[in-house]
Amino acid sequence: MNQQQYPSSLLENAVNEFAKLPGIGRKTALRLCLYLLRQSEADVEKFGDAIVRLRKEIQYCRVCHNIANAEVCDICSNPARDQSTICVVENIKDVISIENTQQFKGLYHVLGGIISPMDGIGPSDIEIGSLIERVKKEKIKEVILALGATMEGDTTNFYIYRKLASFPVRITTIARGVAVGDELEYADEVTLGRSITNRIEFSSVIK
Repeated sequence: MNQQQYPSSLLENAVNEFAKLPGIGRKTALRLCLYLLRQSEADVEKFGDAIVRLRKEIQYCRVCHNIANAEVCDICSNPARDQSTICVVENIKDVISIENTQQFKGLYHVLGGIISPMDGIGPSDIEIGSLIERVKKEKIKEVILALGATMEGDTTNFYIYRKLASFPVRITTIARGVAVGDELEYADEVTLGRSITNRIEFSSVIK
């Protein structure tokens, strides 16, 4: 198949950049570029500025590792949140998914991954150490393990459970309303909300 020809190298370069995004093929990239060409220059500049500012100015919360506009994210700095409860998640998408349920009013801890020996990811490669430090230094009463119901997720849950077992903290996990093998971002809000609300003691899962 011959490579697609473009009437302008500027268009081709833009298509090439859009096509680097996950889930975006060259046909979709071309449609997006042609759409932007039909918009006003001001709107396109606003779009471009939002992307540049996203990359340059966004920060990661020094407490929970969620994305933030400042050193500490809006959730951690909100006095209305339950400061005694931490929900442990794999990534930022999981924070967004749980927040959309409006069923959880505590804090988060974003691991930035899960233990996966097959992929060369061990406990020291993710934010488990900083979680332990939070439990040690802050007045935490409950840690909710809200990782996906996969082999890697279960391994990470168990590792964290063992590390926190000596602390006077309740360790729970989300109810298995989320199907085994599912990731949190694909669970509907009602199911995910119920799994948070109806969380269970982690010790009962491993017996």
